[in-house]
Amino acid sequence: MIITQVTAVDKSRVRVSFDDSQNLVLYKGELRKLGLEEGMHVSDELYEQMYHEIVGKRAIKRAMHLLEKMDRTEEQLRQKLLQGEYPPQLAEEALDYVKSYHYIDDERYARTFIRLRQEHRSAARMKMDLLSKGVSAEIIERALEEELEVSPEALIRKLLEKKHYNPDTASLKETGKMFQFLLRRGFRRNEIMHVLRDDGSGWG
Repeated sequence: MIITQVTAVDKSRVRVSFDDSQNLVLYKGELRKLGLEEGMHVSDELYEQMYHEIVGKRAIKRAMHLLEKMDRTEEQLRQKLLQGEYPPQLAEEALDYVKSYHYIDDERYARTFIRLRQEHRSAARMKMDLLSKGVSAEIIERALEEELEVSPEALIRKLLEKKHYNPDTASLKETGKMFQFLLRRGFRRNEIMHVLRDDGSGWG
């Protein structure tokens, strides 16, 4: 394997490119220690050392560090590692490592997400948010079924109260704006209509 190019990533790191189109990001001190330079032939043994012993271990440490800062879904962590230019295989190996110790768990993430937000967001909105974070639909449905305690109608009434919406004095225009606001929050039309009718708004 031959090093085709060495380019700076930042003040302390360089990107080492090989003729098999693989790239490894190393610290400049590591580059000097290993005696690497453009055009150099790298043995399989040395490449494996760089790949697994240096970059692979660093990927695991990076994954652990990212999870110390905040809980993340598997897909969020994968994207952060790929953004850091860790090879896809090493990113997956790092994910397998943290999953084996339950440092990352999409179902736990979904359940916590729902428990903390169910008094402020609709089930549909939470599902959409979790899907965007890479959580599978199957996990989300199971978590919603077991964790959701606030009914859509109760949440709508809470939001109406927070917005100081008074059905007795609200104009048709104000009611229409509130209807659109609740739609954007992910509530279904029939859920909104049911509450507005019950509250005597005259809507519908």
